[in-house]
This record gives sequence, structure tokens and C-alpha cells, in this order.
Amino acid sequence: MNFDHEQTKLDFIKHRKKFFIFSAVFLLTGVILLATLGLNLGIDFQSGTTIDVMAEETVTANEINEHFEEVGLTPDDITLAGENNEIGRASFIGGLNQEETLAVQSHFEDVYGNTPNVSTVTPIVGEELARNAVISVLIAAVGIILYVTVRFEFLYGISAIIALFHDALFILAIFSIVQMEVNIPFIAAVLTIIGYSINDTIVTFDRIRENMNFEKRVKDFSDLARVVNKSLVQTLARSINTVLTVLFAAGALFILGGEGLRTFSFALVVGLVAGTYSSLFIAAQIWLVLKSRQLKKIRYRKVQTEQPEA
Repeated sequence: MNFDHEQTKLDFIKHRKKFFIFSAVFLLTGVILLATLGLNLGIDFQSGTTIDVMAEETVTANEINEHFEEVGLTPDDITLAGENNEIGRASFIGGLNQEETLAVQSHFEDVYGNTPNVSTVTPIVGEELARNAVISVLIAAVGIILYVTVRFEFLYGISAIIALFHDALFILAIFSIVQMEVNIPFIAAVLTIIGYSINDTIVTFDRIRENMNFEKRVKDFSDLARVVNKSLVQTLARSINTVLTVLFAAGALFILGGEGLRTFSFALVVGLVAGTYSSLFIAAQIWLVLKSRQLKKIRYRKVQTEQPEA
């Protein structure tokens, strides 16, 4: 394949500023939305009570809600589970007191013949879960930057981490817009995306390093740009094919997986798109900018040392 010919048709480097501007505008909008609308935090990260109502036959969310209204309560959220949707899970942000809990258990025991399971998350537990989620993401980020730095070089590691935070903020911005519930499966999806995105980024970086070794001399931005663009063209088909196959699986989970998997699968779909975009158009482009600056500094020092003393 004639990659020089391919580059004339696909010049990703020429449009790098457009990619940076698009990401910057979107992420700035996301930060504003996060500061104003915030996230729809689920009961996993707030104090509250979840009640699992178990029936012998299929139930609907409206049916469960009507029964709660009969005891004077309105759930903040109702999801269905089980093979035939015979389980209804109702969430109450802020929690129920003992008298309300006993009234609910008594009512549903009379209606369905089963005593509902009640679980409560205290504010302390919610804060601990949120803190552990943030720590998990930070540990993953530190591990990734160390691995990429050892395998490649420090500039690759910096570029990869910037791309990962881009993906994480992208997902948070989308969830702030759609106001889907943020829960433990959401954190699992974010960590999954981090793993997928860094894998895609490493494949791109590996191809860049490989092509750099084939170059006799890389002295300025244009030489670097040629190598990076060639590498992006070479990995483009692989990245698109990979993300499409995973998107089909994640999309199927979103459509057919039920309410319990909807948050996880939606975060996965959004993260896959963001991860592929950042691997191709953010991480590699940032490395190009950082590497070109490094070469400029090296050339400047060389010129300074070669100048004769006055």
C-alpha cells in the first residue's frame, strides 16, 4: 500500500487544531453543565433506601408505584429485574424511617405474599463509595502513565493520560446532559473504557514508534507530522473495526439488557466513541506537539553549544 498517497487523501495533522477546538469547547460545556446541572447520583453515592418487591408474576413500574402510593410514599426511581420482570426495585433518596419501612413490608407481603428486601445506604457509606471510585480511577491513571513511560517514553505517557481524562470528562458531560443515574455500574463502565482506550492508544503509539525507527532523520515538526499521519492512517481501519464490533455488543446490552444494565451499556457506548476519537485525534496529536517542542529545545541547545565563545 502506498501510504504517501493515502496521506494526501487523509491528512489528520492538518486538522489537529479543529480536533483540539472541538474537544475544548465540548469539555468546557461539560464542565459548565457539571457545575450547574450536576450528575444524577444514584443511591450508591447518596444516603437512601432500596426496596426489592418480589412477585410471583410479571409486574410493571406503574403497578409498583401505585402500591407505594397506597402507603403514602413515592419512589425516586423504579427498575424491574428477573427473567419475567417479577422483581421491582424502588429507590428512595434520603431513606425511609423504621415506621415507613415496616408499613411497606406489611403492605407488599399482603399483596404479593413475599416480604420485600430492604437495604439502606448511609451518608458515610455513600461518601466512601464515591471516594473509592475516584481513587480507583486515579490509581488506574498512575499505573497507565508508569507503564506507558517505561514501554515508550514520558511524552507518550503524558499524552495518554490527557486523552484518558478527556474520555472520562466526555462521559461525565454526556451523563450530565441526559441525567441518567450515576451508580456503581457506571464506575465499572468508566474503568472498562479506560482499559479499552489505553489499549487503542498504545497500538497507535507503537505504530508511531515503529515508523520513527524507519526514519533516517527526524529534525522538525514536518518530519514528525509525516510519521504521525502515516501511523494514524495505518491504524485507522483497525480502530474503526474494533470499535464497531464492541459497539454492537454494547448496543445489544443497552437495548436488550434491561434497566439494570442500561447505565453500564450506555456509558460503554459513549466511552467507546470517545476513546476511539481520543486515541486517533487527541493522544497522537498531543504527542506530536510535545515532541516537536522537545526537538526545538534540543536543536536550540545544540546551536548554543556549537557557537564559538566570544
